[in-house]
Amino acid sequence: MTRHLFEYAALRVIPRIERGESINAGVLLYCRGLDFLGARVQLDEGRLAALDPTADAAAITRSLEAMAAVCEFGDAEAARYAGPAGEEDRGRRFRRLTAPRSTSVQAGPVHTGLTANPAAQLDHLLKVLVLPL
Repeated sequence: MTRHLFEYAALRVIPRIERGESINAGVLLYCRGLDFLGARVQLDEGRLAALDPTADAAAITRSLEAMAAVCEFGDAEAARYAGPAGEEDRGRRFRRLTAPRSTSVQAGPVHTGLTANPAAQLDHLLKVLVLPL
């Protein structure tokens, strides 16, 4: 079984930037060797409310889903969601999504690993990094 290098980053929700508190709400994964870019997202609204009862969960969910859509769709389809950025190859889209930003949804640091099945790895990372224990 051939394993390929992959990169991933957790998607963090930081409802009040000035406080710096965050919860993980998704994972991005890019595997160049298998031409794979994917995302899994799940916002725990109870945890979000614990950090900021006034946070707009619906708006944050839309942001997370938009990031996932840019990953999941083929290059032409992604262009509809991300404009010119959606026309970029999967590696460039991953870099764009993981670039530092000061919004309420941010990617954490990029980490690496080896996998033979990036979709299964993505599901595993969602379970380990995002879903409640």
